[in-house]
Amino acid sequence: MPVPKHIVSAATIVINDKNEILLIKDPRRGWEMPGGQVEEGESLQDAAIRETKEESGIDIEVTKFCGVFQNVSGSICNTLFLATPIGGELTTSLESLEVGFFPIQQALEMVTWKNFRQRIEYCINDELQPFYIAF
Repeated sequence: MPVPKHIVSAATIVINDKNEILLIKDPRRGWEMPGGQVEEGESLQDAAIRETKEESGIDIEVTKFCGVFQNVSGSICNTLFLATPIGGELTTSLESLEVGFFPIQQALEMVTWKNFRQRIEYCINDELQPFYIAF
């Protein structure tokens, strides 16, 4: 029997005190929330914190686990968290051509890749949490 191969990722919806969302501009997918693969021996929350720092320069405090989007055929589980910024400075990286905080409605319009907009909408709506979406 073959050993299962799955990808687990963690992403954050970071909302500042002006009710703006942190977005990064990925070279391939365009505007999105920061996030990436969980490394071996790393918790989901620690991965969300690390990926946000690496991609945006912003230090965060995770405030809530929101839910999971699972790509069944791709064997990918995307976990999502809400967070607040607690330090750092907006900085680009190899994974982020641009970074910034944007008003929620503007941010939703900027995010055009697949179901990333839906993920943000689910994370900012308490009535939809916790969620598990399989596709």
